[in-house]
Amino acid sequence: MAATTTIERDVVIAAPASTILPHLSDLHRWVDWSPWEGRDPELHREYGGTPGAVGSTYAWKGNRKAGSGDMVVRRVTADEVEIGLRFTAPFASSSTTAFRLDEVPGGTRVVWTMTSPVTVMSRIVNLVMNMERFIGGDFEKGLARLKVVVER
Repeated sequence: MAATTTIERDVVIAAPASTILPHLSDLHRWVDWSPWEGRDPELHREYGGTPGAVGSTYAWKGNRKAGSGDMVVRRVTADEVEIGLRFTAPFASSSTTAFRLDEVPGGTRVVWTMTSPVTVMSRIVNLVMNMERFIGGDFEKGLARLKVVVER
């Protein structure tokens, strides 16, 4: 059995990578496009570090739908953003999420991936719900929102 699992979705946005990158690297800007926005109107957010820079952080604590956890920007280049993602509720897990920006005719292909270790808990969760479909659907929703925000 594989030691990790990866979920990946992509979209083409009619804009250069340099226009898209700040929407991904600045965690403050995720409220404009994140598929998880709106799950808890009382969500508590905390930000740290320099927005858009390596080491910047975002922590949240919300209701059962939003859960709680934190993110830290690990790498930002002209064509990639890597983020460490940790959930503390409704269950504990850690993953790496990344956005790759590939210039294509008519814009930029944005590829969103999440790589997670396969654990006993992740195997149990996968028995109850198909995480590929569940998280993949969220990624599709977020990328569609990102496309709208960037292309306005």
